[in-house]
Amino acid sequence: MARPRKPSHLKVVSGTDRKDRRNDAEPVAPRGAPEAPLWLSNRAAEIFAGLCATIDGMGYLSTADQAVIAMAASRLEEVEIATARVEDEGRTYDTTSATGDRMIRPNPMVAQRSEAMRHAHALLSELGLTPAARSKVSAGKKNDENPFKALMGG
Repeated sequence: MARPRKPSHLKVVSGTDRKDRRNDAEPVAPRGAPEAPLWLSNRAAEIFAGLCATIDGMGYLSTADQAVIAMAASRLEEVEIATARVEDEGRTYDTTSATGDRMIRPNPMVAQRSEAMRHAHALLSELGLTPAARSKVSAGKKNDENPFKALMGG
């Protein structure tokens, strides 16, 4: 599978932007906090809010990212559910073959959890929420939150 295309704003902040590869007609994502979609469960909505808070703290939260944040929240919830089942049921289970022999089989939830983790990791990378994704971006310093600090000489 080919590497996904890097958004232009990430090329600018990482210093790899080139005029000959730039899309000057690229749409600008609107700033703001997206609302959690109604189809998310209560737990996934909590995860969605946490992801939004993290992205907002990093300075690039956009209403345009609602769907990918919702998918990441849903997949992270699936990781939690599958992990709880694996902890309760174990990584394997015993069964009997057609000939009556004892067989140890892998718990299917282990594979489901692994797939959910892989997909969640890919979505978090798309959102810039992994260490490797963050290392590729140079974000500007955030404005001082205290407007009186400058007046006080510092």
